[in-house]
Amino acid sequence: MSKLKTSATLLLLSTALWSTPSFAQAAGTIDQANTEQPVNNQDAQNDVDISAPGAGGFGNEIIVQGRFIPNEIRNTASVISVLSTEDIARSGDGDIASALERVTGLSVDSGGFVYVRGLGDRYSQALLNGSPLPSPEPLKRVVPLDIFPTNIVASAVVQKSYSVNYPGEFGGGVINLTTPVLPDESFFTIGYGIGANTETTGKLGYTHFGSDSDFTGFDDGTRDIPVGLAAAIASGNRIEFGNNFTENDLQGLAASLLNAPITVVQRNDNIPVNMSADLSAGYIADIGSSRLGLIANIGYDNNWSTRDSIQQSGTRSQIVDDARTVRTDNNIVVSGLVSAGLEFGEHKVRWTNLYIRDTLKQTRLSAGDNINFGNIDPATPADAITQRTNWVERQLIDTQMVGEFDFGDFSVDLRGGYANSQREAPYESQFVYAYDAVAQDYVNNLQTNPQSATLVFSDLNEDIWSGGIDLAYEVPGTSNLVLSAGYAYSDTTRDATRRDFRYTPINSIPFPVSQERPDFLISDFNIFGGYTPDILTDGIYIQESNTLPGSQAYDASLEIHGAYLKVEAELLPFVTIEAGVRYEDAKQQVTALDIYNDGTIVQTPALNNDYWLPAATLTWNFAEDMQLRLNASKTIARPQFRELARPLYLDTDSNRSFRGNPFLVDSELFNAEARYEWFFGRGERFTAAAFYKKIDNPIEPFSFLAAGSSSYVTTFFNAPEAELYGAEFELVKYVPLDTLSTSDFFASRRLVAIANYTYTQSSLNISANDTVNSGLLGLGEVAATRAFTDGSTLTGQSKHLVNLQLGIEDTDTLSQFTFLMRHASDRVSQRGQITNSIPDPDFIEEPGLTLDFVARQDVALMSQPFSLKFEARNITSQKYRESQSGDVVIVTDAYDIGTSFKFSISTTF
Repeated sequence: MSKLKTSATLLLLSTALWSTPSFAQAAGTIDQANTEQPVNNQDAQNDVDISAPGAGGFGNEIIVQGRFIPNEIRNTASVISVLSTEDIARSGDGDIASALERVTGLSVDSGGFVYVRGLGDRYSQALLNGSPLPSPEPLKRVVPLDIFPTNIVASAVVQKSYSVNYPGEFGGGVINLTTPVLPDESFFTIGYGIGANTETTGKLGYTHFGSDSDFTGFDDGTRDIPVGLAAAIASGNRIEFGNNFTENDLQGLAASLLNAPITVVQRNDNIPVNMSADLSAGYIADIGSSRLGLIANIGYDNNWSTRDSIQQSGTRSQIVDDARTVRTDNNIVVSGLVSAGLEFGEHKVRWTNLYIRDTLKQTRLSAGDNINFGNIDPATPADAITQRTNWVERQLIDTQMVGEFDFGDFSVDLRGGYANSQREAPYESQFVYAYDAVAQDYVNNLQTNPQSATLVFSDLNEDIWSGGIDLAYEVPGTSNLVLSAGYAYSDTTRDATRRDFRYTPINSIPFPVSQERPDFLISDFNIFGGYTPDILTDGIYIQESNTLPGSQAYDASLEIHGAYLKVEAELLPFVTIEAGVRYEDAKQQVTALDIYNDGTIVQTPALNNDYWLPAATLTWNFAEDMQLRLNASKTIARPQFRELARPLYLDTDSNRSFRGNPFLVDSELFNAEARYEWFFGRGERFTAAAFYKKIDNPIEPFSFLAAGSSSYVTTFFNAPEAELYGAEFELVKYVPLDTLSTSDFFASRRLVAIANYTYTQSSLNISANDTVNSGLLGLGEVAATRAFTDGSTLTGQSKHLVNLQLGIEDTDTLSQFTFLMRHASDRVSQRGQITNSIPDPDFIEEPGLTLDFVARQDVALMSQPFSLKFEARNITSQKYRESQSGDVVIVTDAYDIGTSFKFSISTTF
C-alpha cells in the first residue's frame, strides 16, 4: 500500500506552461511508490498547486489501497477532469476552448462557449486561478474561452460535481484555468508558426482597408467617434430631425463620419496565410530560504477565415429569405502575461497579471431572394445585395493576488482580484441594394425597403472586484478530520450602449445616384446635395433609426456574498466523506437607461434571492486501485446579463440578433452522480459515471422573425422544468513498443490510446397549465405549450460525444505523433418561432465528425535544441450545418470549414 501526503492547497492539476524543458521542470515531482519516471511521461506527477476556492484538506498520511491513483484525484473528493500541459500539447490546439472540447462530456459552440454534459454556456462558470472573470461579450456573463491562447494557460480543471467552497452558481461544471508562477530555471523561449486553410488561403475573399494599423489588432484612431457626433450623443437627445437637430446639423454629422476606409469592399483573390509568434521568459532566484520567480509571455496570432455560406430564414411552411453569403474574417489576438511568485517555508504568494485583446475585422457580401421583395427563384437575379463591414475589439485585463499559508494543522488562503473587460464595435456598417428590373442593376435610394445604409456604434465595459478567505483546521488527535470555512465576495458591474443610425435623404435622390457604389453614395458631395445644386435644401443626413425608448443602453450589476462550512472525514478505513453547506445571497439588476430623457422606460425589479446549498461526496476505495464516488448537491443558475438586457445585439458570427427578457428568474438544480474509477497502471485508468440533474425554470433561447423582417431575433424564456441524465466513460492506456523490435527506435516508444464517450439525454417537462412570460414580445403570460414542446431536449445538448486519441510517443524525448478524432451528434441550437400559437421545429446544429493529426518533435540544429510541430485539422473536411425541418427544410447556416495546416517552431535559450 502506498501513502499520500496532501499539501495545504487543493492539488488538482499537472505540469506547467508548454512542453519546453524550462516550463516542464517548473515544479518538483511528488513522492510516489515508484519514483523512477521518464521526463516526458504524461503520468509524471508534478506538484503544481491550483488557486481554487478552498484551503487545506487531509493533511495526514492517508492509507489508500492502490498505488497508482493520481494525486490530484486523491486530494479532492469532487469529480474532476484534468487537462494538463501535456494534454494540451498533444492535441496542439491554439486556444483553451478547443483543448477543453476533448475533455469527457464537454463540447464547444461556435462562439467559444463551453457546454458541460449538454448544458449550455450559461450553466458553466470560468475562473482564473480561482477568481471570477468578466465577459467581453455584450449580452453574456460567461467569458468565451476561445480568447485564451493555450500558451498562457498552464493547465485547466473541469469540476463536474459541486463542492460548497465553489460559488453556488454551478450547473454543468466549473472550469478553473491556471497560469504559471515559478519556473524551475531561468529561460528565454521564442516561437513562430505559419498556417493555411484549404477554403481560405490563396482563395477568393473580401476585405476592406480600415486603418493602417489593423494588422496589429489596434485601430490607429481612424474609427474614433467624431467629436460632433460624440457631443450630440452626450446631449441626451435623440439624434433626429426636429426640435434639437436641424437638417444642416445632421448633414454635418453625416459628413464627419468615416466613409471609404470602411465602405469600399475589395475583392482579394489571394487571402494571406495565417501566422503566429510568441516570446516568453522566466527568472528564478533563491533569496535566503525563499524562492522568487518571474514569468512573462507575449503572443500574437493573425488568422484568416473565409466562409461561403447558405443562409435561409422562414417559418415551418415557407422560406422567407434565401441568401448566399461570402464572409472573410481577420482575427488578431494579442496576449500578455506577467506573474510573480514567492515561496517561503510552507507559504506561497502569487501575483498574476493577464492581458488579452481579441480583434475581429470582418467583411461580408450577401446576395439573396426575399419573399417580401420578390420571388425565391435562383434562376433570376438576387432580389438584394447586402454589404457589411465590422470591426470588433474584445479586451480582458485581469490582476490577482493570492496568498496561501500553511501553519501545520491550520491553513489560510487569501485571494483578491480585479478584472476589466471591454467590447467596442465602432462603425458596424451595412448597405442594402435592391435589384431594379428596369435598370437591370442594383440600386439604393436609402428609402424604399430594403434599400438602406446604416451604422451602429456599440460599447461595453465590465468590472469585477472579488475577494475571499478560506480557512482549514485539521483537528489534532482525530482520524483525518478537517474542518473548513470560507467567505467570498464579488461585485460585477457592466455598462453597455448601442446607437443605431441610418442615412436618410431629405428628398428622393435621383435614380442615377441610387446606382452609385457605397462610398460615392454617402460622399460629402451627395450629403450636401451636390447632385441637385439648384436646390439648397437637399442632400442626405443621418439620424437614429431606433425608435424604442432608451432600450439600447443599460447598466447591470451582480453583487454576491457567499459563506460555507465544510467537513472532511475518514468515516471508516478507505471511506471518506466531504459534506458541507453554502449560504449565498445575491442581488442582480439590469437597468434600462433613459438615454433620451423621455421618461417612458418601465423597469423590472431586481432579482434579490438567497439560498442554502448543501453538497456531499462519499468516496470508497473498495479494492486495489479502485474507488467509487457518490455525490449529491443543490445549486443555482442565474440569468446572464445578456438574457435580461433589452438592447438588440447582432452576433457577427451567426448573423442573428439577440434581445433579452427582463422577466426571467433564477434556475434551481438538483444534481446527483455515481462514479467508478479504476487506475490499473501508472497513468492508466478506466472511469465510468452516471449523472442526473433536475432543473426548475431552465432558461432556453427562442427565435422568431420580427414583423416585416427576414432576420431571426433570439430572446429567452424560462421553461417550467427540465431533466437531464446520462453516463460517461473514459479509458487511458499505454502499450510499450519495445517488444516489437530490438531497434533503438522502439526502445523508449509507446502507443497512447485515450478514448472517452458521453451519453446524455434531456427533456423539457411541459404541462397544459404551465405558463411563460413572453418578455419584450409584449404577449404577457402565455401558455408554455406555445413556446415549448413537452419532451424536447435542452439546447446545446448532443446525445453522443466521442473523443479518441491514438498516437506514438517517446518517453525519453519529445517525439509524438497523434491522431485525434472528435464526434458530436446533432444538437438543438435554438427553439423555433411560434406560428399560429404552435412552436416551429427546433434549429438543429450538426457538429459531425472531425479528424486531426498533430506531430511534435525535438531536433538539434547547430547544437541548439528546437521543437517542431505540425498540425492538420479537419482532415475529413467536415462541413458546418444548421437547419430547421418543418414542411420545408430551412438551411439557416451551412458552409465548408476546410482543412487547416500549420507548422511551428520554437527554441529555448
